[in-house]
Amino acid sequence: MLEKQESTMQETQERRGIRRFDMRLPASVKVEDASVAELLTETQNVSARGVFLYLDRSLAEGSRIHVTLTFPPHVTLTDPVRVRFTARVVRAEAPLPASRVGIAAVIEEYEFLRSAAAGS
Repeated sequence: MLEKQESTMQETQERRGIRRFDMRLPASVKVEDASVAELLTETQNVSARGVFLYLDRSLAEGSRIHVTLTFPPHVTLTDPVRVRFTARVVRAEAPLPASRVGIAAVIEEYEFLRSAAAGS
């Protein structure tokens, strides 16, 4: 049992050790299995495993979302890079005074898209 606790502690420490980058990047969000149109927003921060952004509505924990964003040249140090990823909502924070809800989601899978200049 001690071994399992140590493993869990290491996983928690590892998760906390992943660097978050404060990046406010324009993003579009589509909620899977919902009739909600694409939502336009911007990220608050991004890490290799997750994203935090604000929406004008709350999402249930466990909801799957599809997020598309473009990393600009000053981040990639080359051409802009468009990425689409599927993520699962792990937390929705209380609305801010402007009625914006903070959404934290863990990234489950991602794909690189052709650059915006290529037309898709």
